[in-house]
Amino acid sequence: MKTILFQGDSITDAGRSSENDNARGYGYATLVSAKLGFDFPGEYKFLNRGISGNRSIDLLARIKPDITALKPDVMSVLIGINDVWHELHGNGIDAEKYEQYYGMLINEVKEALPDIQIMILEPFVLKASATEDNWDYFRTETEKRAAAAKRIAEKYNLTFIPLMKKFDEAAKLAKPSYWLADGVHPTAAGHELIAREWINAFDNQQ
Repeated sequence: MKTILFQGDSITDAGRSSENDNARGYGYATLVSAKLGFDFPGEYKFLNRGISGNRSIDLLARIKPDITALKPDVMSVLIGINDVWHELHGNGIDAEKYEQYYGMLINEVKEALPDIQIMILEPFVLKASATEDNWDYFRTETEKRAAAAKRIAEKYNLTFIPLMKKFDEAAKLAKPSYWLADGVHPTAAGHELIAREWINAFDNQQ
């Protein structure tokens, strides 16, 4: 049985119970788990270790207990929007350091688990209640993190899952808050969008 680990911030956390190791929350991690679990009974174990509020440096700080000690065969990572958002309160991570910390994370994981398959999800943002007052900042800075995440994926030959364009296209079909309730956190439909892109990327790597 292979272990798939979902890592990130509140978008991955999605209200999971930290007291239950098997809890996966209400988001894309559960949707992916449901699809793969149904299609391939008993072949995968799914773990969610996303933590609400995490920035790139927070994820790096918990690399041993929440990544390498779990010895996952596959890890997907979605991190970056809090690096942007928290800077409005003076506690963010600039784009250069984000890329540095992300690279350190991937390098250490690959050293500890050389056979691991890593999937990097692109950070995304839409214009809604939490982002509209500082929209230019949110969009510009999130795009910088998105570009950095792509460079990390290319540097380490990892699977990269583009999401920004997908949400932009979705926002032409229904208002942004239909997909991302506040411009950051996905609704059920938003999580389904992420899950579908995740599954497509995963299938293409098998």
